[in-house]
Amino acid sequence: MKFSSITLFLLLFIGMLVNLPGDLPLKFDFFGRQIKFSYQRPRIDLGFINIDFKRDLQLHEGLDLQGGTHLVFEADMKGIGTADKNDALEAVRENIERRINFLGVSEPIIQTAHSGDASRLIVEMAGVKDVKQAISLIGTTAQLDFREMVGTSAAEGFKSSGVTGRDLKKADIAYDPNTNAPQVGLEFTDEGKTKFADVTKKNLNKPLAIYLDQSLIGDPPIVSKVIDDGKAVITGKFTTEEVKIMVKQLNSGALPVPVKLIEERTVGATLGTDSVKKSLIAGTVGLGVVALFMIFNYGVLGLVADIALILYIIISLTIFRLVPVTMTLAGIAGFILSIGMAVDANILIFERMKEEIRWGRGVKTAIELGFSRAWMSIRDSNISSLITCAILFWFGSGSVRGFALTLAIGIFVSLYTAVNVTRGLLSLTYRHNLIREKGINNV
Repeated sequence: MKFSSITLFLLLFIGMLVNLPGDLPLKFDFFGRQIKFSYQRPRIDLGFINIDFKRDLQLHEGLDLQGGTHLVFEADMKGIGTADKNDALEAVRENIERRINFLGVSEPIIQTAHSGDASRLIVEMAGVKDVKQAISLIGTTAQLDFREMVGTSAAEGFKSSGVTGRDLKKADIAYDPNTNAPQVGLEFTDEGKTKFADVTKKNLNKPLAIYLDQSLIGDPPIVSKVIDDGKAVITGKFTTEEVKIMVKQLNSGALPVPVKLIEERTVGATLGTDSVKKSLIAGTVGLGVVALFMIFNYGVLGLVADIALILYIIISLTIFRLVPVTMTLAGIAGFILSIGMAVDANILIFERMKEEIRWGRGVKTAIELGFSRAWMSIRDSNISSLITCAILFWFGSGSVRGFALTLAIGIFVSLYTAVNVTRGLLSLTYRHNLIREKGINNV
């Protein structure tokens, strides 16, 4: 029980730190001295090899809660056969979705539409502040091309060497080991690795120009050695932000067909601030009614379930911040539904405990058997719900996927809190003689 108590305390402590307001000024008196300080929500910034994990632990709101940007693009289908237009438009949609995700926008709504002969994409992004950057990133083709000299001098111009962005496996942010200047690190595919080695061998001691979207990037560097490890860098007088944008463009790839922005507008939140506040009040009242119901029907057992429910909410909100999950109306609905399922699991356990008591079991035995025998029903019902979540997430889009994600996270957390947390708290109350056989049998 010692380990469970420590685990419970750590979960509660971490959850409270993460879910407190981002900037919380505190002021109090301590033995006649006035203490003032401001609590800042912690941030996560971890790096391991080439993997960066950064989270600001903000709870992101969707378009319907905070407003955002509505963009309409028209795809240029010239040269695309009638039978291939739908596939081309879908490819554009998937590519734009990848680019928006690179922007850090969660749960973008991207829909395809046809108006006469025109093929369009409707893009909605919640909370986007730099609209111009978003438009630029979505519409940019990001064509990378390595070019070699036409003749014996760079003044005669350059021609394509055959190594392009199609040979690129990935791009990332790198820094010059001597000057710490930001640069673009490139890693080629196996085929691109061979091609690039041949090009550098052919152009040894000659300049090799790097073009991005038909524009020369910096001064053409001189090839000083044969590069056969499939890695290269793009250097220049770049800012870190410029390097980030280039990396995003290169990783997202070129659009299958050109697109043109035909409509741009900023949309307000579907719900006003007053409506959001009322929704939060309604949710709090509903949670209070459930808590009172559990206490009224199950006494001390109900109080234990309520404590587990509070911890469930804290853990779920912490995970939402870590993922991060964009909270839309549908996502909130999924979360509230999972709260009900968490309570339902406790009810199944408590009813099973009552049956064990009626059959002559002791309280300690009834607790153990109540959990073990109710677990099968809890597990099966939640697995069926998780299967539904997986189907919704796989085939759905936008807010439907948000609903599925928050519900699935809630189910996993409820399984932990209903079984581990509730069991630990019941064992603790039993050790302190807070529950009796007669009390359980009469609830």
